[in-house]
Amino acid sequence: MAQHFSLAACDVVGFDLDHTLCRYNLPESAPLIYNSFAQFLVKEKGYDKELLTVTPEDWDFCCKGLVLDLEDGTFIKLADNGTVLRASHGTKMMTPEAVAEAYGKKEWKHFMLDTGMPCRSGKYYFYDNYFDLPGALLCARVVDSLTKNSGQKTFDFWKDIVAGIQHNFKMSAFKENCGLYFPEIKRDPGKYLHSCPESVRKWLRQLKNAGKILLLITSSHSDYCKLLCKYILGDDFADLFDIVITNALKPGFFSHFPSQRPFCTLENDKEQETLPSLDKPGWYSQGNAVHLYELLKKMTGKPEPKVVYFGDSMHSDVFPARHYSNWETVLILEELRGEEGQKPEESEPLEKRGKYERPKAKPLNTLSNKWGSFFIDSISGQENTADSMVHTWSSKRISTYSTIAIPSIEAIAELPLDYKFTRFSSNNSKTAGYYPLVH
Repeated sequence: MAQHFSLAACDVVGFDLDHTLCRYNLPESAPLIYNSFAQFLVKEKGYDKELLTVTPEDWDFCCKGLVLDLEDGTFIKLADNGTVLRASHGTKMMTPEAVAEAYGKKEWKHFMLDTGMPCRSGKYYFYDNYFDLPGALLCARVVDSLTKNSGQKTFDFWKDIVAGIQHNFKMSAFKENCGLYFPEIKRDPGKYLHSCPESVRKWLRQLKNAGKILLLITSSHSDYCKLLCKYILGDDFADLFDIVITNALKPGFFSHFPSQRPFCTLENDKEQETLPSLDKPGWYSQGNAVHLYELLKKMTGKPEPKVVYFGDSMHSDVFPARHYSNWETVLILEELRGEEGQKPEESEPLEKRGKYERPKAKPLNTLSNKWGSFFIDSISGQENTADSMVHTWSSKRISTYSTIAIPSIEAIAELPLDYKFTRFSSNNSKTAGYYPLVH
């Protein structure tokens, strides 16, 4: 495989929407997601009211790449070989000695060597994106509460979390103003969303003018997708994309057979008839990558058009697009933003801000003191030895399944389309595919 990757060589450029084209204001969106679940648990399921109170310090618990063991309420961080680097019971971090005693140097019990370990299982849950992370904090605090109040050792709260997801995020929730999340985003989108800078809009038009086919593939339903796109790109956003696919139900969009997941037409945000195949560009719901690729062959006149897909989730976007469809993949990884990710107005002195403004939650894309780096960590109990640093399981998946990883689309929007990115590959260093390069 070539050592470099260039957008100029691609025929089709596809995008996920949430946390990819649409960046959220994380210090505002995270508490909203947290509260949408916490209020449901307290009001509908009788959980302790203390779940409703979150301090700015509590957010330090959030870190992408954690796995929750649903049976015993333990969160763990895995090394690239499947051993446990750090662990907590609820929000209470375990000492290195306790981690060594509980897990030793063996692979974690549910670990599979293939780095495509599924995220969804009845036994564990893998936290891999910013919609997930507030739920990690909530689940950890539920474990604390149940342990303290009833001495529980095993847990079955997950069914209530799933009911909370259904209540707040079911397909009809946006239209029905159900739950806390959608009504609040509708009320004040500017509080929660960053509109795309002009450089990104220009870049999208530049891709289109260069003859690229542009796709938008999102698991959000069409009504929410329209609200986001109008806010971030403007009323004429649909002109930028040749094909828009909403309610795509990723990763199933890539992994399911066409017969399991046909495309549907849409009318007034309602799914209509199912289609035996995809014949022309347009706006569709659900669907599958196989039928989409057949249409892309027709549209490009090429037997094997080259597709690149941008997404923020390893589980829903990057792993399935590479593994099942063999697409090039660009991972949006806000953890690469670092301090320069702050907007100038966010760094103004406190005394200049509103007198009554509450302290902001720590942005989720900053380093967690409890969990350490998303990318590398030291083997528990060997902190001071020269060879104790190892790559995390999350960073191994990134270098295995991503073509490149970038902090945001904005970070590459002003580069020429034929810019040659160094790709991740077994011949290059493990950090080669990060842009800008991680040292």
